[in-house]
Amino acid sequence: MSGDRLTHLDAAGNAAMVDVGEKFVTRREATAEGLVMMAPDTLEMIRSGAAKKGDVLSIARIAGIMAAKRTHELIPLCHPLLIDKVSVDLEFEPALPGIRVTASTRVSGKTGIEMEALTAVSVACLTIYDMAKAVDRGMSITGIRLLEKSGGRSGDWSAT
Repeated sequence: MSGDRLTHLDAAGNAAMVDVGEKFVTRREATAEGLVMMAPDTLEMIRSGAAKKGDVLSIARIAGIMAAKRTHELIPLCHPLLIDKVSVDLEFEPALPGIRVTASTRVSGKTGIEMEALTAVSVACLTIYDMAKAVDRGMSITGIRLLEKSGGRSGDWSAT
């Protein structure tokens, strides 16, 4: 742990939103990833555009972007942010088989953007599952994690 206490607890141990009023505005970026593992036939169905519900990748990308923008409504102690950029990339991984989802977020603000990247990945993965579950209920969502972040008082961090 980078600090000596949890930042979302007050002195009495109660949940509290962090006061960012005195922090400086800095450019902050974060990248997260996740995987949706599936049967090879399911991956091919998505790749070929044959899913009955439509273009799985386009809809998952939009869902991820929308989710990043609404993170503060989903995670109780997150601050609402004026997000500068969200991108969601989806890559076929035939060797798994599955789809790798990567989300990158950027803000000029007083608090981090990691939760927005993680939320974008999570919802994009859930959307892929939802759109293909009729043919493959055995899909699994795994490996959701922060890959890197930059900016702010804590500085840069990378999972590698």
